[in-house]
Amino acid sequence: MKNLTRSFVAVATALVVAASVVAVTDAPAWAAGSVSVTGPSGSASVDADYATEVTVSGSGFQSIPNGFGGIYVLFGWVDDAGGGSWRPSAGGVVGEDYRYVPDAESAENNGYQRFLAFPGSQTESSANGTLGADGSWSIGMVIPGAVFESQDREGRISEVDCRRVTCGIITIGAHGVKNANNETFTPLSFQAAAPAESTPAESAPAGSAPAAAGAVRVGVEAGSVVAGSSIVFTGQGFTPGEQIVAALDGGLTAVGPLTAGTQGEVAAALPVPRDIRDGTHLITLRGAGSGGVAEAEVSVTGGTSATVAETTPVVPTWAIVVLLACIVLSMALVVTSVITALVRARARRRARRAPRVAPAGASAPPAGSGAPAASPTEPLPLSAGAPR
Repeated sequence: MKNLTRSFVAVATALVVAASVVAVTDAPAWAAGSVSVTGPSGSASVDADYATEVTVSGSGFQSIPNGFGGIYVLFGWVDDAGGGSWRPSAGGVVGEDYRYVPDAESAENNGYQRFLAFPGSQTESSANGTLGADGSWSIGMVIPGAVFESQDREGRISEVDCRRVTCGIITIGAHGVKNANNETFTPLSFQAAAPAESTPAESAPAGSAPAAAGAVRVGVEAGSVVAGSSIVFTGQGFTPGEQIVAALDGGLTAVGPLTAGTQGEVAAALPVPRDIRDGTHLITLRGAGSGGVAEAEVSVTGGTSATVAETTPVVPTWAIVVLLACIVLSMALVVTSVITALVRARARRRARRAPRVAPAGASAPPAGSGAPAASPTEPLPLSAGAPR
């Protein structure tokens, strides 16, 4: 009986140990998160030449309540998109195994980089958003175009052309925390790519001094805008920290000075006047320190200056000359008339003041001479016998 009991205990113990091993072996690992990107076309497709706003959503990420850090959502390139050797948890190094567009690590940045904090984290106030308890999240981002510049750990800057390599949305652990569960890469496709042989360096304006990051360039969010709105643009390749001024048509409107970021990037909105003419206009970015100049054309509609120009009469030059001559002649005549009137008035005054002289040979009548002559109207006396 005792042997039977011992055998039963041994078998039970073996079953418990085996069950524990199976439970540990079959325990599911944390599934890696998944990311989806929605652009203006409703898919993960963006413009190769201009900045594009997209919505990036994630699910299945590991959310750690009150945990330190969170995840970074980046736009960039990875060396081994299929194998995953680029991952920081697998030894991947920024600048060698993956690169991304740099941006300010603050809530109010240019939209190239986003920081999502764990719920209840101490850095939640400086984040662009927070992971949900179920590991889901959604955030808006800006894809600057197919070509960007990145910096490695030693500060060396290099250019990435997403028309030749695979680029997309990268998620990694924030603040140096390596977490394989939150490391993903989602590729993007680019439309309207320029020919491979045409590089920004070849199209750089002659005489401009390029920044250390390469040739400067500017991209606009939309190639056509309405008068009275704004042109949203991004610039790259300027000297980090230098001041940049953006102008429309050489100063019709301007914005700045803008300060280039750590990678020579800048972004802003340039107002478009309501009374601008319809047609193609030129936006220019000029760096004060490097002297770099980047230009892009924008089409404007809805302006009002064309109507005003058509209804405004143009006065010929000869008419203005004739008018001025008439005015001068009229003034000369007025002055001459005034002088003549003054001379004549002076002559009349002199004539009044001169004494009058009696004519020669005239004598005064003698005093006491005869009675005065009878008035011609007084009747003469009649004598006797004179006929009546």
